[in-house]
Amino acid sequence: MNDPCKPVARQATDPFDPDAVDRRLDQLCKPPGSLGAIEALARRLCLIQQTLTPQTRPRQVTVFAADHGVVDEGVTAWPSSVTAAVAGVMQQGRTASGVWARSLECDYEVVDVGLLSPPASASGLIDAAARRGTANLMREAAMDEADFDHAWQTGASRAEAACQNGHRLLIGGEMGIGNTTSASCLIGLLELASRSGGEAVESAEALVGPGAGATPEQLDRKRRVVATAIERVEALGTRDPKRIACEVGGLEIVALAGFFATGAALRATLLVDGVIATAAALIAEAIRPGTRHAMIAGHRSSEPAHRWALSRLGLEPVLDLGMRLGEGSGALAALPLLDLAAAMITDMATLDELG
Repeated sequence: MNDPCKPVARQATDPFDPDAVDRRLDQLCKPPGSLGAIEALARRLCLIQQTLTPQTRPRQVTVFAADHGVVDEGVTAWPSSVTAAVAGVMQQGRTASGVWARSLECDYEVVDVGLLSPPASASGLIDAAARRGTANLMREAAMDEADFDHAWQTGASRAEAACQNGHRLLIGGEMGIGNTTSASCLIGLLELASRSGGEAVESAEALVGPGAGATPEQLDRKRRVVATAIERVEALGTRDPKRIACEVGGLEIVALAGFFATGAALRATLLVDGVIATAAALIAEAIRPGTRHAMIAGHRSSEPAHRWALSRLGLEPVLDLGMRLGEGSGALAALPLLDLAAAMITDMATLDELG
């Protein structure tokens, strides 16, 4: 069987001069730097796409949905049955990400990669589940390597299909009750274990936020669960990102990691959402170093772990609106600014054209 984490071959291209981007920006019909962060965003797009005429269309949003066994520990205000219920509405395009994707002319798909029970009406939902939900990460490994490989390959195949259909920009979303607990564990283990570079996280509890609306009591319980899970995995003495993901990851998070890694290898631009998607981005970067160079962080989530994950990836978010919904919604909120940045550097007149 082929290794799903094996890098996808990239086509050779002529060398691109990064200084050409700055020259182009300074030649545009405006005072240098007068469009502020839009100019920095245009530069990022040019460097990712290796061109002075970056494109943000066509674009696709792919949402991966799965359930988490750690919900049994009372870490969230919602039961696991909500995952399938929301996924059912998602595949109709009626949640925030679906409505916004349609408004912003994005293709949109929802992939079941591990729901405990698929929605009763699953028309349009892509069924790619090999396992129905993960085990309880506080007490045992969430998944085995075969589960990881299947989820990764599911994400990789969706990125391949999107790129084959001509999509230049990819947004990955997720749905899974309990998945902020998983993401906090992943970020904690990948950050705390290394203790290299930048400010270190002082405790596992510092990573944990309310997710989808935990009460104060549930938040305290969630912090204890995350700390216990991190201690359990640290005791195993592993620093292997795949093993860490098997221990505390989610099927939808691993699928997102495969989606990002393959999209980057195929030269797509990756617009990354909040804390769950960024945890997946960390896994993708750890397994396929260099994946982060294709990424733009759409927003800064109000979840505390997101700050650490963004720092580790070296990404500065486009927006900071206090959002914490997931689904790809924060990335979609930032998308119009990418459109403006691409239009500016591609179509604006230059000072030379003024004569």
